Amino acid sequence: MGERFVAHLPFTAADLSAARHFAGTLARSVSFLSEVDAGEVTVSFEDEQVVRHRVFCDLPLPDRRRCARRVDHDGPCAPRPPR
Repeated sequence: MGERFVAHLPFTAADLSAARHFAGTLARSVSFLSEVDAGEVTVSFEDEQVVRHRVFCDLPLPDRRRCARRVDHDGPCAPRPPR
């Protein structure tokens, strides 16, 4: 397996919630690529790039998968986001 890298892609959003939504949508849209770890996606303010805000919960589940719900979700963790 190769080394891990982070791609920094600046974008604009109305607020942190909208930025998380955008980043989550972007991550899910490329999650079919085995090289992408969508559960680890974070966002930061442009002037505070060392302060990262998680997008997905990503907590481990009993079956060794990870929670795919948003970081601030209500209810139990799940391997897929609710429809």
